[in-house]
Amino acid sequence: MPDTQTLPKPKVEADEKTKRAPMWKVIFHNDPKTTMEFVTWVLMRFFGHDIDKARKIMLEVHNTGQGVAGVYPQEVAELKKDQVVSAARAQKYPLAVTIEPDE
Repeated sequence: MPDTQTLPKPKVEADEKTKRAPMWKVIFHNDPKTTMEFVTWVLMRFFGHDIDKARKIMLEVHNTGQGVAGVYPQEVAELKKDQVVSAARAQKYPLAVTIEPDE
């Protein structure tokens, strides 16, 4: 049996070793109909934020027009966006949620 310490290691570029999937921001957009309580609830329910963090993000959305709910791989960001929009529509809220690359 050959000595495994003498086998050549495959050549891997440094970039390939450290390269990760790009991350995406989930962004909530303010509107005049969706309640602050509902936004706080979805931030806790779908993003796992505690009440203080959820309120902070909700106030950012309210005061600036948008806020980042979280940063995830693209598939997870899309899922969270869909979950929030579905929950909002079920309650007749027009809450808009988008995702964009986190640069």
